[in-house]
Amino acid sequence: MMYKITDKEIGQRLDMFVAASQPEHSRSQWQKRIDDGVVLVNGVVKSSHYKLKLDDEVVIVSPSSAAKASSDKKSKDEVVKTLPKIKVLFECNDYVVVDKPAGLVVHGTKTSTEVTLVDWLVANYPKIKKVGDDPLRPGIVHRLDKAVSGVMVVALNNKTFKSLKAQFQARTVEKKYQGLVYGKVIKDEGVIDFALERSSAGHKMAAKPKSQGGKEAITEFKVLQRLINYTLLELVIKTGRTHQIRAHMAAFNHQLVGDDWYATVMTKSKNKKLSLGRVFLVATNLAFDNLEGERVKYKITLPTGLKKVLEMLK
Repeated sequence: MMYKITDKEIGQRLDMFVAASQPEHSRSQWQKRIDDGVVLVNGVVKSSHYKLKLDDEVVIVSPSSAAKASSDKKSKDEVVKTLPKIKVLFECNDYVVVDKPAGLVVHGTKTSTEVTLVDWLVANYPKIKKVGDDPLRPGIVHRLDKAVSGVMVVALNNKTFKSLKAQFQARTVEKKYQGLVYGKVIKDEGVIDFALERSSAGHKMAAKPKSQGGKEAITEFKVLQRLINYTLLELVIKTGRTHQIRAHMAAFNHQLVGDDWYATVMTKSKNKKLSLGRVFLVATNLAFDNLEGERVKYKITLPTGLKKVLEMLK
């Protein structure tokens, strides 16, 4: 079946367009079928996120043709990946808890070739491919930025995935971080509640007063250690917004050490001198309920390299 894109469909995502045109399958099912090459745009396999253009020809092909198209695409895009070393803090039949290193992205995109945590998960827990509602993020219920390290839980079956996802949505999961910021934070503890929304720059989040719109975001902080011109904080996020801590600390005028995205000219210059190669932010504590209803808690300390930085700054 072939569709030619008109003015009305320009800019629509491919998966949304096909799901609306062929409602016998759900959008998530169409995303899988698009991955398998069942849907072609101008004779080429595209990602589910592809934005339709005027006069594009969208064709739903037979399984045999799709297999060939998918195979051709794989042969062109296939990249040999060296899997990272991941420290496993705990594992059972339902989930695995890992210490994600800084520099590793959690999951990729249709077009990326970067090694990800998901690559490691699929290699070590093959059945995870069928867990969750997005084939690009099997088992993933929360994320850490590439430049951030720390504790993450990953579901190994769909029952656990649904349970953890519901807990994150209900905000009953406890998440604590430690972060080093520039400047002396005067208050021993406090709450930052600037609303967040995507900035015009696209890759960053903008913090603003709640009265000006945006999504609710709440970060609690407590001073752990005061250094000369630096402060080590414990940070607890009550909401899980993209870049929440990084954007909140920048809005609080205490930028995280090593964070160039939300840096001022001065802190960016200092980041260059320190040359951390990462953001000084670590997810140290994670607590949630397992399927038996028991509260389970996992904790790590700061990586050795960051401890050395603290010693150097004393």
